[in-house]
Order: sequence, then structure tokens, then C-alpha cells
Amino acid sequence: FVRLYRNRADYTGWFADETIYDMVLAELAKGTGSGPYRGIGEFHLYDSANADGPVAKKLMALAEQRSLVVLAHVDDAAIDLLMANTPSKGQKVSLIWAHTGIGGASVERVDALMARYPGLVGELSYRPGLVCDGEQLCPAWRALLLKYPTRFVIGSDTWVNQRWQYYESLMKGYRTWLGGLPADVARKVAWDNGAGLFGLPAPAPAR
Repeated sequence: FVRLYRNRADYTGWFADETIYDMVLAELAKGTGSGPYRGIGEFHLYDSANADGPVAKKLMALAEQRSLVVLAHVDDAAIDLLMANTPSKGQKVSLIWAHTGIGGASVERVDALMARYPGLVGELSYRPGLVCDGEQLCPAWRALLLKYPTRFVIGSDTWVNQRWQYYESLMKGYRTWLGGLPADVARKVAWDNGAGLFGLPAPAPAR
């Protein structure tokens, strides 16, 4: 992924800073030591209206045109705005929604957005209200994952170094509730869906 932040000021101003767009183009042209970039992000929008910032609009259009996956830490209102800024109005772009929303969008609202945008993928780290008794998925969330088994992924949210101290406990929590899902759905959420976004082969099932 091309990271949009050069410094802390970029966290809150990237969406209107043309030098960010120029940097992204330069990074895409340069690529990485292991091949081309596959995505843009993670970026944050603390005010959903900034999804209509000039650089946010250009980056969303660029992502669709170049088949880049977008990783966005935004609320549900910003999802609609970001998708509207793509040539297909959100029908052809792939967007990983960090934490499947900030601000606690309801399961019903997440369901509606999933139905509206076929390339919207929910990332489940630190999602409020996801788990209930026994650290298993709450019933409404479990039903949503079963409804869209190819549309959710797990993540670590290690966008800053401090997050690594919580990595093991986060993975342990995932293993607990993944174990409560049908095996084929658990595998999709744990690995296959993420691998598929980037054209990576899935490992052979354990024997």
C-alpha cells in the first residue's frame, strides 16, 4: 500500500493537499522491491465531508482506474461519499473498510452498504459490538458474516508501532470467534478473502 502520511500534519490534511497526490503517483511509478503497489492507504477521515476533498476525489478515481485496493478508516457517511467519487460510483472499486466503520454504524447500516457496493470489504479489528458472551460473535454480526462470507477480513491495525503490543491478544480473539463459524466461512474470513483481493494463492488446507 502507498501510505499517504509523511508526517503527523498529513493525518488531517491529506485530502486537500496536491503534493500527496503527486507523491502517490511517484510511489506507484517507482514500485517496491517485491513488485508493484497493490493499494492506497490506510487513510483517515475524521470528518466525513472531507471525503469530497479534491485529493480524496482524485485518489478514489485513480484507485479504480488502476485497480488499486483502498484502505480507509472512515465512518459510514464517508463510504457513500468516497464511492460516489469513482467513475463507476462504487460498483468497480475495492475498498477495505477499516474496523467496518468508526462511530459504531449499526449492523443494518453495514448490511445496506455491503449490498450497495460489491467491492466493499469489512475489516474487523477493534470493531465495537462485534463479540458477545464467550468472546463469540454477537448474533447479528454472525448472521452478517454468514450472509457475506466473501466480504470480511481480519486485520491487525498495526499502523503505528504501539499496536504491536496488542497483536497476540487480538489474534487470540480472532481464533476464538472464528472457531464458532462454519469451517469454510472461517477460512474465507481468516485468509482467502484477503488473499483474493491481491491475487495471492491460498495455502492448501491442513490435513
